[in-house]
Amino acid sequence: MKILLHPTYFPSIATFAAMVQHDVIWEACDNFQKQTYRNRCYISTDKGKHMLNIPIKHTGEKEGRQKYIDVRTENSYNWKKEHWRTLETAYRTSPFFEFYEDELRPLYVGSQNSLYEFNLKTIEAVADCIGIEIPTEKTKKYEVEPITYFDTRFLVEAKKEKDWNIEPYTQVFEERHGFIPNLSVLDLLFNEGTNTLNYLKSLSLDIKNA
Repeated sequence: MKILLHPTYFPSIATFAAMVQHDVIWEACDNFQKQTYRNRCYISTDKGKHMLNIPIKHTGEKEGRQKYIDVRTENSYNWKKEHWRTLETAYRTSPFFEFYEDELRPLYVGSQNSLYEFNLKTIEAVADCIGIEIPTEKTKKYEVEPITYFDTRFLVEAKKEKDWNIEPYTQVFEERHGFIPNLSVLDLLFNEGTNTLNYLKSLSLDIKNA
């Protein structure tokens, strides 16, 4: 059975592992919700766990609701430049940053403003780096309780983090802050490089009982 996932901004390790280990269909018919991985991810810096947040344009409607697929990024200031500079500062000394930077830097150039499509591009970029293809199928309607897919949309929740059994790997600032689990898959990629896919395949995630 396929799993139902939200495309998120450089997904967490648990989310990317779920994607690698299962067939996926993307949720495309839900409403946008704040404080989720839809427009944020977490990396490790010299100061510890750090959030990269994509600013979004608000509709101005009283309800404040809009479809996730309709959300546009707020580009009045250059958040892409800021995010890339932060990634460079955090991971320049990691074993594999220079190996992958040419494939990832183009994401932070240009003015594409669809959050949903940008997130899919971040997922595709990582998938290219580790040698897999990402799914393209999207939902046609919103289902509260999907019948034909296993619902893993809860993985988008940033404030209700599950205690995943994330196997430790060497992180750049581990001696300073200890191992920080379930960061963005970028942290894994820059530190583990060509071992990233094997790591994701080997993670034991009990998502069906989460």
